[in-house]
Amino acid sequence: MNVVNVVPMRDKAPPPEPQKAPHVTVLQREVVDALAPEAGRIYVDATLGAGGHAEAILERAPGCRLIGLDRDESALALAKERLAPFGDRVTLVHGRFSDVEEHLEKLGVGPVDGLIADVGVSSMQIDDATRGMSFRAEGPLDMRMDPSTGETALELIERLDDDELANVIYHYGEERRSRRVARCIKQALANGELKTTLDLRRAVVRAVGPSRVGGVDPATRTFQALRVAVNGELDELEALIRAATRVLKIGGIVAIISFHSLEDRIVKHALREASVWEQLWKKPLVASDEEVAGNPRARSAKLRAARRVALAGEEVFA
Repeated sequence: MNVVNVVPMRDKAPPPEPQKAPHVTVLQREVVDALAPEAGRIYVDATLGAGGHAEAILERAPGCRLIGLDRDESALALAKERLAPFGDRVTLVHGRFSDVEEHLEKLGVGPVDGLIADVGVSSMQIDDATRGMSFRAEGPLDMRMDPSTGETALELIERLDDDELANVIYHYGEERRSRRVARCIKQALANGELKTTLDLRRAVVRAVGPSRVGGVDPATRTFQALRVAVNGELDELEALIRAATRVLKIGGIVAIISFHSLEDRIVKHALREASVWEQLWKKPLVASDEEVAGNPRARSAKLRAARRVALAGEEVFA
C-alpha cells in the first residue's frame, strides 16, 4: 500500500451515546452498485474515513485501483490497517478533497473512472470528545476535521463580532434564533465561561431554552453551523464537484452522500447540469428501514449519482 502526504440557566447535558464500533458505512451497497467498479479501472474515495466504501469497491472488482483521500490523519491510520490486505492497489493521501485534481496530478494519475464522497462529519469524529464535535461529552471547542491546520471553533467565535457570528449560525445551521444565540455565546466568552463543548451548549440553551422538538437537542443547529464554518464544508463540496468534471473520464461516475439540506441542495443543483452530467436517478437514494434500524445515523443520508457526459469536441479517454 502506498501512503503519501500531499500538501445562568442550568441545563444538564444529554447523556453520552453508548460506545459503538468506530464507524458504520452508510449506503455501502448502493454506492458500489452506482459505481459498478471493474478490474483495471481507477476509483477515488474522496472521504476515505475508516475505509468501508473503499473496501467494498476493492472487493467488488479485484484488480481495480483505489486512491483514498482524507484530511483527518487518524482516519487514514484506521483505513491503512483495514485496507492493508489489498496491498499496492491502494494509495492513501492526506489532504482536502477540494484539491483532488492536484493530488491526482502529483500521483501521475490521469482521468479516473469513478469518484465517491461521503461528506460531512464522520461518526468517529463525533464520538471522539477530544475533537469537540459533539455536545454529548465535554471536549475542547475545536471542531476541525484536520487538527493540524486552521482555526478552531473557539478561535472563530473570538474573531467574529455578534452579527457575523449570528450570520454563520443562521446560514449554516438554519437557526432562526441565531442573533439571540450569538449574543449568549459572546456573553459567555466575555465572562470566561466558554472553554468547552458543554459550555457552548449551555450558552445556546440560555438563548433558546432546553425544550426539544422531535428529540433534537437545542444545540444541534449551532454546533452544525460552527463545524461547517470551521471546516469550510460547503465551499469544499462545491470545489469537489467542479473538480469532478475535470478528473473523471467520460462515462465516469460521481456518487455523493450528504446528510443535511445545505449539502444536498448543492449536490442536487450541480448534478442537474445536463451538459455535464447524466443523473443515474432523479430522486436521491436513502437508507432502508433495516439499515436505519442498525445504524440510526443513516436516516438522514441521501445518495445522488451521475455519469460524466462528453462536451462538444472533448477528447474521450478509454
